[in-house]
Amino acid sequence: MKKTGDTRMRSCGDDRLPPLDSGLSEVIHRLRGIADRLYARTGMSRREFLKSQMGLAAFFLSMNQVFGRFFMVEEAEALEKGAAEEKAAALSEQFIFDVQVHYVHDDYPSPDGLLSLREAAKGWNPELKGKKPVLEDILYENFVREVFQQSQTRAAVLSNAPADDKKGWFITNEEAVRTRDRVNERLGMRKLLAHAIFTPGQPGWMDELDKAIDLKPDAWKGYTLGDPRGNSRYPWRLDDEKLVYPAFEKMEKAGIQNVCIHKGLLPSGYGQKLTRKQIEHAGVDDLGKAAKDWPNLNFIIYHSAIEKGIPRQEDAAEFRKTGRIAWVTELSEIPEKHGVENVYGELGAVFATTCVAHPELCAGMLGTLVRGLGPDHVCWGTDSVWFGSPQWQIEAMRRIEIPEGLQKQHEFKPLGPADGPVRNAIFGENSARLYNVDADAQKSGSRSM
Repeated sequence: MKKTGDTRMRSCGDDRLPPLDSGLSEVIHRLRGIADRLYARTGMSRREFLKSQMGLAAFFLSMNQVFGRFFMVEEAEALEKGAAEEKAAALSEQFIFDVQVHYVHDDYPSPDGLLSLREAAKGWNPELKGKKPVLEDILYENFVREVFQQSQTRAAVLSNAPADDKKGWFITNEEAVRTRDRVNERLGMRKLLAHAIFTPGQPGWMDELDKAIDLKPDAWKGYTLGDPRGNSRYPWRLDDEKLVYPAFEKMEKAGIQNVCIHKGLLPSGYGQKLTRKQIEHAGVDDLGKAAKDWPNLNFIIYHSAIEKGIPRQEDAAEFRKTGRIAWVTELSEIPEKHGVENVYGELGAVFATTCVAHPELCAGMLGTLVRGLGPDHVCWGTDSVWFGSPQWQIEAMRRIEIPEGLQKQHEFKPLGPADGPVRNAIFGENSARLYNVDADAQKSGSRSM
């Protein structure tokens, strides 16, 4: 297995890492300075301080010092022992429904790219500091531990990814459903749901769809670019009436109405990694017609279709100049353009990769989605366990706000309080409605494993 010593973000299968942006480097420098000044007076070691709620508050303070006030955090949370913990505890009953969590099977053939994501996340997830990523980090037991024991996640959807060679799937559809049932039996309630992958164009794919229906999955997951690792033989379009519509008909008849679609999130250097047809099929120009033709299906667009898996400074500059974010803005315009109400945006990976490195771009993305899709059509997802326990993302989402200047410039609405109606809708209420999950029962249910 390759060493994964570099802490810079890359997407799966990408061997070239972009340089660390100067802004984030400055954040890390300032955070170290704050930690050096404060940890001794708390009675903690420097490492313990950085891994604590106080350290997390110090991180958000450093972010605000470098990028401007994008995060709601008070100095007392970093200075006074117990202040940050008290604030977090006050939100412990908030309903968090993560619709994108992962693990891989024991013999997964190419774990290095996934482990590099955990290495990169050391820069903002205190729980990963000092830990070298190993294969066990992305296997079942650690998945259960990080999602259900080490975070305030109450319910989740186990997601998956296909490959042209089925050995390259994270897990099979059968394994996903078995895991769902295994976890729910341990917990005594319906906390984990499961996707079934469908792969239009692959040999025997409609027969596989019938087998998946018999498994009774909670939703579907598809990748229109085919194999996301590159050079796939099977890209497809949502609006392909001959190839895909017969599958939609079966899904609707089976009563499994949530169709989750990976869009965007292309790897660095994707022009050399993906075929031209894959790139053409990775955007959202096929979504409007399909959503209109199938009003009883819910099209949940994963990663909110952001074009690049690793946004860069130039992408933030483009948003600053034009007010648009490649493919996210196009997604947000579909409901009004096509007169549909069954299109949703999901935040997995895209929130993690923007909230720390490019908070202005992250705020713009959230504002764009809420403005175009509505706060009731945005779903929380984290792409865990690729970035460790999702708790750091939960904390960041509770704190990030769209500054007044951006609100006025782009007609964005504020996200409001950490437990206000907009964030509560995004964190869980929207997905609970889509998946018919009882949020009140989840809050009162046991979280022990």
